[in-house]
Amino acid sequence: MKQDYKDPFIGTVRVTGKGVGYFSLPAEARALAGLLPNEDFEIQPENINAALNRDTVRIEDLKKELFGRKQAKVVEIIERYKTEFVGTLEKADSPAGGFFLVPDDKRMYRDIYVPFDSAQGASGGEKAQVKITEWPDSSKSPKGEVMRVIGVAGEHNAEMLGIVFESGFEVDFPAEVENEAQAWKKKYEKEDKLKDRKDFREVTTFTIDPADAKDFDDAISFKVLPNGDYEVGIHIADVSHFVVPKTELDKEARKRGTSIYLVDRTIPMLPEILSNDLCSLNPNEPKYAFSAVFVMNKEAQVKERWFGKTLIESDKRFTYEEAQEILDQKSGIFYEELNILNGLAYKLREEKFRKGAIDFETEEVKFVLDELGKPIRVYRKERKDTHKLIEDFMLLANREVATYMSAVNPELSRGAFVYRIHDTPDREKILNLATFVKALGFELNNKEGETTARDIAQMLRSVEGTSAEMLVKTAAVRAMSKAIYSTSNIGHFGLAFEYYTHFTSPIRRYPDLMVHRLLYRFLNKGQIEQDEVVKYQKLCDDSSEREMEAAEAERASIKYKQVEYMQERVGEMFDAIISGISEWGIYVEEVNTKAEGMVKLRDMKDDFYELNEKLYAIVGKNTGKKYSLGDHLRVKLIAADLERKMLDFVFV
Repeated sequence: MKQDYKDPFIGTVRVTGKGVGYFSLPAEARALAGLLPNEDFEIQPENINAALNRDTVRIEDLKKELFGRKQAKVVEIIERYKTEFVGTLEKADSPAGGFFLVPDDKRMYRDIYVPFDSAQGASGGEKAQVKITEWPDSSKSPKGEVMRVIGVAGEHNAEMLGIVFESGFEVDFPAEVENEAQAWKKKYEKEDKLKDRKDFREVTTFTIDPADAKDFDDAISFKVLPNGDYEVGIHIADVSHFVVPKTELDKEARKRGTSIYLVDRTIPMLPEILSNDLCSLNPNEPKYAFSAVFVMNKEAQVKERWFGKTLIESDKRFTYEEAQEILDQKSGIFYEELNILNGLAYKLREEKFRKGAIDFETEEVKFVLDELGKPIRVYRKERKDTHKLIEDFMLLANREVATYMSAVNPELSRGAFVYRIHDTPDREKILNLATFVKALGFELNNKEGETTARDIAQMLRSVEGTSAEMLVKTAAVRAMSKAIYSTSNIGHFGLAFEYYTHFTSPIRRYPDLMVHRLLYRFLNKGQIEQDEVVKYQKLCDDSSEREMEAAEAERASIKYKQVEYMQERVGEMFDAIISGISEWGIYVEEVNTKAEGMVKLRDMKDDFYELNEKLYAIVGKNTGKKYSLGDHLRVKLIAADLERKMLDFVFV
């Protein structure tokens, strides 16, 4: 729930694992509350009154400070963000018996007591999902019941499923949803495939995807025109043909909002019969697509565009590596097409960066797992030209669809379309980022926290090839606003696009499905009614929320596997970079696995070290020895706690 501007003391509380809460007021309400521009309220554990992280609450200003921070207390819980938690069941050491659920979410500051008769036959040591049923005394543990026993704690499958359920997602589809998907299989076989569709089956078409991809929601077609221009088709799986509003399939897709990608599996938004079969643009099969087709000159300028439903047939399913090998060797199937498309993609990219887009390309890690799901190798994913080629043409389609929808109906700019928007960054975060990069020897041009995408892009270019490159990029990403879905367009700051949407992945993103429906209505002279704007904005808000929850699940699975991998390597030495500092320790990131851990100040025995906030460094009181952000050094791993997902290092 968003902040209530009519009552600024109603809003979302953030709670730490120690039960301390933080409550932020909107900027316009801070002055009324007697707060400085960047101040918020702190809530001590004795005043949290059973509020949990991200609950919507009403607070009361206590009119006092503690260590310079304004204090408040929670007086009412208006809406729980969630009441179900995943964790490990441990036997209760009490006469009443039963279990305590130790939550995986460390921001849940109380264990949950589960009586024997609410434990679904658990015996202890299981990973389980528990729902809070009552909490009469906030100073004691809440009472709960087991919703499902997931598996043995510590086993790979149980841990991965636990992450999914903790994030509020489901794995299996309800029977009625699967039944609707099965019904489409029979219906599809009998359909007139070319009804109201343009036939693209004779045009050279292919997909380029990861080697382990099971669904293909985008394909590219290519043709040289008689005048030397190029016809480039970006063909997107026509999910909207199968997933119709008000059906069970649509309700489930809307509820999920997105597919989730964990280290070892995909939790799809749609049943496999759709995502991997009917909708997927598999090679050598006629497939329904919603297409954006462009006539482009040799400079990658769009001269004409056409949007519509098509029937396509992919001639080849490339992996990124296969397509890259053909480009590198300058020979192979569809080399000419790939080479020209790659050249066009370079020009699209140059133009994008010329206009001020920010290159936020950061390093990702991938895992090789054994048959039990244990990580045996971690490596950094390398982005090559073929990755960028696909990305640039998808950006083109997304931008052009949004631009077209804004141009055909001036009312759209006032809220009748689904945009992907990215707001300008918060001034305070930019000031902090500028201070941060200055400590590393770089400059971010800004005026009292106001900056442009071009300024950030210039700063990022200045760190390219330096030891601090990834550190600065990560810090810059954290300083940015979150990209979200909205019916009100404000442009996309990071891409420097005036209009942008998500059109290209409807198999895995619900907003793309909404975009397809709205675009099709306009192409067929349909109108969107004003009262529908509210409905679509609610769907945008829900989709943005689900996207963030899916991203949290993905990060949690990576973090778990990083710690599990490092658990076997306690006592070994590693190259690392200082990624953060605090008054209690130094955060370090291992160079190869990107696993982050801490060197605690209490483990640094050669001096008494203190935090110097201005220098972004830890400095020895007697020797003056300094550890600064971005420093490269050798560390030794001394502990790996898989339950807490924590790594402890010492400097070598």
